[in-house]
Amino acid sequence: MSEGSSAGDQRKSTNSESPIVVMKFGGTSVQDAAAIKRTISIVKGRRDRGQRPVVVVSALAKVTDQLLLAAEAAANNQVDEAMALCRALRVRHLHTAVELVGRNIHAVAKVIDENLNKLEDILRGVAAVGELTKRTTDLISSYGERLSSRIVADAFEHRGISSAHVDARTCIITNSHHGRAVPQPELIEAKLLEHVLPLLDVGAIPIMGGFIGATTGGITTTLGRGGSDFTAALVGSGLNAEGIEIWTDVNGIMTTDPRICPDALRVRTISFEEAAELAYFGAKVLHPSTILPAVKKDIPVWVLNSHDSSNEGTKITASAPRSTSPLKSISAKKHLTIIHIVSSRMLMSHGFLRASFEVLDRYACAVNMVSTSEVSISVSIDATDDLPAIIADLSEIAAVRTEEGKALICLVGDNIQGHKGLSEQVFSAVREINLDMISQGANGINMSFMIDGAAVESAVRSLHRQFFSNPDPAVFDLGHTDGAIALNASMHPTAASLNSTASLALTGVL
Repeated sequence: MSEGSSAGDQRKSTNSESPIVVMKFGGTSVQDAAAIKRTISIVKGRRDRGQRPVVVVSALAKVTDQLLLAAEAAANNQVDEAMALCRALRVRHLHTAVELVGRNIHAVAKVIDENLNKLEDILRGVAAVGELTKRTTDLISSYGERLSSRIVADAFEHRGISSAHVDARTCIITNSHHGRAVPQPELIEAKLLEHVLPLLDVGAIPIMGGFIGATTGGITTTLGRGGSDFTAALVGSGLNAEGIEIWTDVNGIMTTDPRICPDALRVRTISFEEAAELAYFGAKVLHPSTILPAVKKDIPVWVLNSHDSSNEGTKITASAPRSTSPLKSISAKKHLTIIHIVSSRMLMSHGFLRASFEVLDRYACAVNMVSTSEVSISVSIDATDDLPAIIADLSEIAAVRTEEGKALICLVGDNIQGHKGLSEQVFSAVREINLDMISQGANGINMSFMIDGAAVESAVRSLHRQFFSNPDPAVFDLGHTDGAIALNASMHPTAASLNSTASLALTGVL
């Protein structure tokens, strides 16, 4: 099967008015042949029910990590280690392809070999120059999705299901901010109408990799880790899809991380605003920027489990039913740093805030929380290798002190603002834990505070007992708590475009 094409005699005319659904499958949903077979069955079910699926896939589970390890090894002139990682990737992808297409392996095996040969050449080049740029890192890390999408497309064809592999770089046009490229929606929509819509109109299922894009000049970029969700949302928006489905290995969005609270509950329906807050402040199941294109077109997003396709998951939509509880979920985000910026000249100095935030903007810092006093600013940012440079730049305008190893607890719910006594309940639940900063979001649906990272589990468990001991069955599924891991304290939001949606309240530092 050639790039961007499939067996023509298998295609059939289709109703161009049939609803389009974008289905994104994460790394665990395509981690091996068995998982890919489940994915094919799920997609076929959507097609058989009259929908027109567009499939977006991540790299096979852990492949991106291996690619980055190979890149790092090459940069350190550890060529043998880098080549060993490439050989392991070649064997894994070929083995998966053989299990899926059997004797029809020739075409996809050729693609795998060609791509791995190019990857090895790139890694040798990195070792030769002794430098690994962000542009080269993007190119290296793109191979996971480039290979997985081709294998999945061939697996569909092998089962007589008309499909077409689409190189995502022909459609997902971005700027040149390597490592965290910003998509260009108007250009993306035009490319989708050119490359993807015609395939849907002849009954083929387009299959593309997530996470990767390209500049207008064709230079490979990435949307940041977890960016396959973002790809799905961009495709859904560009094609005016009826829905966007994020298929992973969890049953949806939970009231908190079940690894911390085994009695965590699945949330049936949640609003775009609530989901955006959770994603930005620590939720693992959804890339934070996924919400933005969906909101723009009012397209519902479903979080579903490819290992349990009968579970109804969580629906994210413009409006969601209010709960009798003030909260929908509690998220936690670790590995944060508080920067205290103190200047005796801040009083009556209108330029101090601007100068401080210009430094943070220079290093593309995602600010989680900000507090001010007469002579100081305190901000919480994600852990970053740029911290020494940030401190150096800030020290030119003020005295700087940092606290690393901090964590943010975020309480989210559309009933927070009008719930009397909420603060008292929160502070009572965490009375044994020192709170560094406190903020209530300007949109009235989140309340956040900073604590020491070591206290996260204790705080989350106590808060969950306080607010979810008597859950509303209309909002929460009381019968499904197993196998869902909704939140991850180490989640790092990667899309700079989301920064404008984060609620930052000016508060006092405790």
